[in-house]
Amino acid sequence: MKKHNFSAGPCILPQEVMKKAAEAVIELDGIGLSLIEISHRSKEFVTIMEKARSLALELLGLEGKGYSALFLQGGASMQFLATAYNLLETRAGYLNTGTWSLKAIKEARLFGDVIEVASSQEKNYNFIPKGYKIPDGLDYLHLTSNNTIFGTQIKEFPKSNAPLVCDMSSDIFSRQLDFTQFDLIYAGAQKNMGPAGTTLVVVKEDILGKVTRKIPSMLDYKIHIAKDSMFNTPPVFPVYVSMLTLQWLKDLGGIPAIEEINEKKANLIYSEIDLNPVFSGYAAKEDRSTMNATFNITDDTLKETFDKLCKEAGINGLNGHRSVGGYRASMYNALSLESVGVLVDIMSELERKG
Repeated sequence: MKKHNFSAGPCILPQEVMKKAAEAVIELDGIGLSLIEISHRSKEFVTIMEKARSLALELLGLEGKGYSALFLQGGASMQFLATAYNLLETRAGYLNTGTWSLKAIKEARLFGDVIEVASSQEKNYNFIPKGYKIPDGLDYLHLTSNNTIFGTQIKEFPKSNAPLVCDMSSDIFSRQLDFTQFDLIYAGAQKNMGPAGTTLVVVKEDILGKVTRKIPSMLDYKIHIAKDSMFNTPPVFPVYVSMLTLQWLKDLGGIPAIEEINEKKANLIYSEIDLNPVFSGYAAKEDRSTMNATFNITDDTLKETFDKLCKEAGINGLNGHRSVGGYRASMYNALSLESVGVLVDIMSELERKG
């Protein structure tokens, strides 16, 4: 039985992407060689890398607007460091909305003064701060658009005179935004793009080259741009699967089409959470994530029954993070509305049993 995968990451991927990726491991496009044994300098892989980078810019509406797309290694955690290495000269502002924001702040403090412009830590990150003042003179303002652990998502981004940097690891390509408001976006592939092993970085080129420090080559965005994201041996398989996933999204109708599906999934589960007395939502309603619905069971005596029903229905990856407890339904782009419906039916059944 194919399971309903609500895992927070690595993510569910479209079945057609999985099939084509599996075939490519045996033989890539009839060339007599496996994808994972060809040279990364071969025309076949250079074409794959170019297409992946081009699709990323196209889907975000950033083609021809001074941005470069890179597929790098080290995950978003490496970008916590690289962002500060490339941009932080004196001081930067960070919005603290959860675990990943805290990790980014820790790395940035190695390079300069970091100002926490606002935080939701006081309530264990169950909301997104609003109405905060952004200090003048920042080298950049860093945000995390979606918080997988706590199930919150920024719905409206602040206006700032400083360059806007955003970690979009868990909701990139999931909703329509004016992506030109961001000067640098980074996102680990393992939520909405592909398997773990590569990280998309989209950077506006004119914000680079302004720090006085020497930057190690592997962390220097300008070097990666100059080498067309091929400065060192790239993670061939994750880049290929990301390219396939971005093509799948384009064929589906792009971000507008997937946003409509994602809204239906989110509305379905949040309606059940709000109407069903057996469950309670964790995140503030106005800040609820369309990607990660966090919720708790209100009667612990029903937990064993609920877990059993989920297991029998083939539901996987529903346990909440230890920081929050309860449950977390991650509904990334490739998760079907049908899968969410199966979960909601079980939640309704539990209410009847209770």
